[in-house]
Amino acid sequence: MSLQPEAPVTTASPRRNRHDRLTLRPAGYVEPRYADLRDKRLAATLSAEDHAEANGMDPFERITCRVHRGWLHHCVSSPLHVVVVTGHRWCRACSRALTVAVDELAGDVALSCPRCGPAPLTRPTQQIVRACRASLAAAHDSAAPCR
Repeated sequence: MSLQPEAPVTTASPRRNRHDRLTLRPAGYVEPRYADLRDKRLAATLSAEDHAEANGMDPFERITCRVHRGWLHHCVSSPLHVVVVTGHRWCRACSRALTVAVDELAGDVALSCPRCGPAPLTRPTQQIVRACRASLAAAHDSAAPCR
């Protein structure tokens, strides 16, 4: 048994090489798969979120949808956005997909179960509401005329 103090533990920073995913991209960079989209801000946001997700961002925090190539609030009601395992758009009480209602004028998002009624305020439900509201705000900002 040693009476000397232990050395502090240090962690080395990750190596960067030419194949590293953490490369910087210019602001407004658009991936080739989104180059044909009319909404250039949407295309840039999709590209940025794809890059961020590849580098560790939680995919449930996205405000765009890679599958539907659009703003999340436009397609969140699709059956593809039900994730039973995590509880995103899923009622665990009666094992049904939650319905999503998005009011674009009021900026409101509500989830409900077709059987139980209003969805409980679980972390996944709150995350969906937060992401859809951010999507609504971003889409509204991109639709504003340039001055």
